[in-house]
Amino acid sequence: MFSPTCEVLLRIIEEGTGSIKGDADSAYETITTFEFVFVLHLEKEIMEITNLLCQTLQRQSQDICNALMLVASTKTLLQKMKDERWDDFLSLVKSFCQVRNIDIPDLSSSYFTRGARAPINCQLMELNHRFNDSSMELLQLSANLNPKSAIDNFRASDICQLVEKFYPKDFSEQEKLVLNVQLQHYEIDVIKHPDYKLLTSISDLCQWLIRTGRTSNFDLIYRVASLILILPVSTATTERSFSAMSLIKTRLRNKMEDEFLNDSLVLYFERELAEKISLETIVEDFRKTRDQRVRL
Repeated sequence: MFSPTCEVLLRIIEEGTGSIKGDADSAYETITTFEFVFVLHLEKEIMEITNLLCQTLQRQSQDICNALMLVASTKTLLQKMKDERWDDFLSLVKSFCQVRNIDIPDLSSSYFTRGARAPINCQLMELNHRFNDSSMELLQLSANLNPKSAIDNFRASDICQLVEKFYPKDFSEQEKLVLNVQLQHYEIDVIKHPDYKLLTSISDLCQWLIRTGRTSNFDLIYRVASLILILPVSTATTERSFSAMSLIKTRLRNKMEDEFLNDSLVLYFERELAEKISLETIVEDFRKTRDQRVRL
């Protein structure tokens, strides 16, 4: 869309009047610089590499093993672009500029040597920060409850280590001992069950445990799985919360209290369920909460 955009801006410059003509002229001068073209291509390359990982992390229910592999492959591809594909990338940018008669500066200057690869370094640093050794260990241990990976290589010790290291306050010392015993029964009763092969995620596992009534026998394992399920949802839910705030907390509702805001956001997130609730049900529930002076 670069060339059509330039054509539109040039037409506005020639035929436009007033401030819009000046804005178009300023925009055209900006986008027809090497710096703009360079950043444009760099963002395109980076976003293409990271897009699959971003989409995976945004899912409400995801395969942790798959997410781990995508983190590793994304890091590798970014590093490969920086180390092996940089010269090809610069050639692509220069070719793009030459076709469109955009001036190319001296790329051997110290400015480009120091700062040109900074965006890639930032992406790698951000991935390393968000998926540090502790986070990766948490995900790797959690993956042991995933039916896809556990069916051939289940390790009860990993689940015990997960609880001991990352969820010590969610289980008492006695429960940790009981969990170890439950895991031994779990390996025989659940993992070797014919239906287990049909499960594809930890979410499916939890639903199957409830459906078959096994949550009473493996209540501690179910608790661990529930805690794990919180992990992939947190990032996406947080981002959706901030996006929804701009729709819910408008200028006219700017002074709403936190409790009312939270209730409104819950209705917005779960609007598919909220649409199934009738007004009569709401009135009836409200009536039962306390005695009303006026009959509803």
